[in-house]
Parts: sequence; C-alpha cells; structure tokens
Amino acid sequence: MAHDAATARLEPGPLLTLACGAMSVDVAPQAGGRIAQIRVDGIEQLAGFSDDNASMLAWGSYPMVPWAGRVRRGGFMFDGVPHRLPINLGAHAIHGVGFALPWQVESQSPHHVELSLAMPADGRWPFGGIARQRIEVEARAVRMTLSATAGERAMPVELGWHPWFLKPERIDFAPSAWYPRDADGMATRPLAPPPPGPWDDCFLNDAPVVLHRGGQRLTLTSDCAHWVVYDMPERTTCVEPQSGPPDAFNLEPRALSPGETLERWFRMAW
Repeated sequence: MAHDAATARLEPGPLLTLACGAMSVDVAPQAGGRIAQIRVDGIEQLAGFSDDNASMLAWGSYPMVPWAGRVRRGGFMFDGVPHRLPINLGAHAIHGVGFALPWQVESQSPHHVELSLAMPADGRWPFGGIARQRIEVEARAVRMTLSATAGERAMPVELGWHPWFLKPERIDFAPSAWYPRDADGMATRPLAPPPPGPWDDCFLNDAPVVLHRGGQRLTLTSDCAHWVVYDMPERTTCVEPQSGPPDAFNLEPRALSPGETLERWFRMAW
C-alpha cells in the first residue's frame, strides 16, 4: 500500500540533549532515532521540526537503514526471489525504515548516546536484522556511527545519513564521478563526469565536503564513497554520505550473510 512520507507528520517526542563545549545536540529517539537539532555557538544548523516543516522526510538529520535513497518502484530481486517494499514517495520506496520508527536507547552519557532498532520482518521489510547507531559530541564536532546486522537470514543492505542543513552560502564539493538520473529521477550507470548544479544526484567522492554559512565553516567527512547532494530547496541543502548509491538493491547489490554487519561513520566538524 502506498504511503506518502513526503507529507506524513512525525513529531520529535522526548529529546535527549548531548553537549560538549560549543556544541549542543538534541536527539529524538522516538522520531526515527534522528538528530532533531544541532547548535554551535548557539546557532542552529538544521531545519528543525515545526508546523510548517513536519514531514518525517524533511527535518533534522536521520539515519537511512537498511537502504538509502530510492528503490525503484519498491521492487528488487534477492537470492532469486522478487521482493516488493511499500511505496512511500511518488512511485518509489525511499530511505529505509529506520527514519520512521522509534529507536531504543541502549546507553547514554552527557556526551553520547547509543541506540538500537529491531528492524521489522514483515511487509515493511521482510528480512529483520538489527540497526545500531552511536552519536557522540566533541568540542566542535559530532561523530555518528551507523550499522546494520543481518538476523537469521541473509539480507540486502545499504545505509547512510540524511541531514537537512540550513542553506549555506557556498559548498566546496569536487566529486570524481556522477550517477546520471533517468526519466524516473533514478540513479543509473555508466558513471559520467559531474554536471554543474543545482543537484539532486549521487556522486563518487573521497574528499571532505565543506559548507560555509554565516562565517561558520562546516567540514563533512565519512568512510562512505557515495554522496548524494540535494541543494534545490531554497532554505536547505542536504549532503548525504551513503555506503552505496540510490537503488543499490538493483544497481549494485550488496548482501549480508546471517549475523554479518555493515558499519559506516560520518563526522561533522565546525
């Protein structure tokens, strides 16, 4: 059944606040285990939840697991078996299941929180498995680790992060290659030279990405090689490190054996 997450409201619920030095980070475990807001020197960095910005897809910084970006029309093959995911944005399934579900707080301190999610084994996602994340605040940085572990059965997997940054004046980004988009807006192969922006695209990139806003310099680094940049909105820019491209289940499938884990990290430094 189709469910349009572009308009579905998701309130933050109770917040956990982490702090260190100039940093303050509000985490919303019940709202997809996302970061609701980051403040540096008292300045907000993300598009936060509001009555005008209540869609579960459009605020904070949320984990994408067990897939990142769109799966074309929600369909893919795994181990020779066709699977169908619920359609939640236009004609496609987008951003996994973790961003819309409550996460369990496993441990916390003034500087960190560890969260877990028992992923469903039903029509939303048939494979089960466990997702885990750690959010740690440093003096002028936030470091996030995200993982997915297969349960009793093998499963496909990709993961990433989707931060909605308030609009920077400039972005320093020099990717090495680009996944062209087709008429459905889906990433395709073969790769090509990056075009000029504005973008809603996936790139290969192994260099830091730097955002400049209001005299602040934000440097983004990750062990992910795939980065989606969405800078078309007037008020926000999304810079999303991912372990694989959108539609990876069809384009570049990756499988976890039972009990196997995929883990990646993402660091924002001001």
